[in-house]
Amino acid sequence: MAKKTIADVDVSGKAVLMRVDFNVPLDDALKITDDRRITEALPSIKSVLSRGGRVILMSHLGRPEGKDPAADAKYSLKPVADRLKELLSNDVLFATDTIGTDAKAKAAALKDGQVLLLENVRFNKGEKKGEAEYVGVLATFGDVYCNDAFGTCHRSEGSMVGVPNAMGAKPKVCGFLVEKEIKFLSEAIAHPQRPFVAIVGGAKVSDKINVINNLLKICDQVLIGGAMAYTFALAQGGNVGKSRVEKDKLDLAKELLASGGPKLVLPLDTHCGDAFKGDCNKVTVKAGQIPDDYEGFDIGPETIAKFKTVIAAAKTVVWNGPMGVFEMPPFDAGTRAVAQAIVDSHSTSIIGGGDSAAAIQEFGMADKVTHVSTGGGASLEMLEGKKFEAVELLDDK
Repeated sequence: MAKKTIADVDVSGKAVLMRVDFNVPLDDALKITDDRRITEALPSIKSVLSRGGRVILMSHLGRPEGKDPAADAKYSLKPVADRLKELLSNDVLFATDTIGTDAKAKAAALKDGQVLLLENVRFNKGEKKGEAEYVGVLATFGDVYCNDAFGTCHRSEGSMVGVPNAMGAKPKVCGFLVEKEIKFLSEAIAHPQRPFVAIVGGAKVSDKINVINNLLKICDQVLIGGAMAYTFALAQGGNVGKSRVEKDKLDLAKELLASGGPKLVLPLDTHCGDAFKGDCNKVTVKAGQIPDDYEGFDIGPETIAKFKTVIAAAKTVVWNGPMGVFEMPPFDAGTRAVAQAIVDSHSTSIIGGGDSAAAIQEFGMADKVTHVSTGGGASLEMLEGKKFEAVELLDDK
């Protein structure tokens, strides 16, 4: 069911309480190193401001677990407020608390055309538990609730579920980012153009078991890369040397191999090293034939060629998880080749957040694919086919 967006409600003269995902990376000097999550929220914020409304923003940053903002500045959203002011060229106020005296005063005094960012919601213990007093106060700040925080849509914390529920009959809508994420991750997967190919990488089979199971039901082929491939290789009786494996998940891997059949495409060869560094001694071997003192760090050239052929024929591609240690050349070759193959395929291409999103950004290809998700955990759960309470409670069109 399509959900109403911020564009569907009259915001003139109204306060829009908007949950965003400003969980941005900061360096030791508390400088933002990647502001993509802020820029992704700008269209929804600008939509309200341009139509005569005012915006009160809520977000988390890291996991402060209810600590005092003054005692742990690395979790404060103040650097985000400063960056947002630069990006908007607009008045952006900052409250030093979430539901305290400063937040209440600034929310009450906010004028149309202005933006207020509340301090990190996770500084308040009521956020995780969705405590009634906490969500009740936040609910009084807005005339309209807007969820534009896809990265936390799989969570049922106070600002995601408790606050909109406490707002009663007031409009509850999604922002443009959440609308876009739902469109690609949910609708494109429900009605894909075929062949539909999924590429699943990363370290652990256990992290992706539900995703792989769901994708095997709906995809034409599922390509497996990353360290999880070594668990599959071990399950098939292969030798994996010092490679990272989940020995307690071998039965699970065997079940997936049996249920996946020819749909499940495993690596043909492996690029290995004898130490975790780019200038180690290297060797490329057949899958399942890794020497005892070596570790698998990437897919090999035969696998790259095979994967490129499959991807080239695809009409829809979903990618979640790198093929190897993409941060450490030359073991970035497999991940880079897969990214380039996706770009070259001209398919509907959906990059499912997390390390895949980081890789495609690093390779300078993010603007050459159809959609790069902003939510790692959320995109995984949506690929599993899960429903999100934080989205379900929003008003239907």
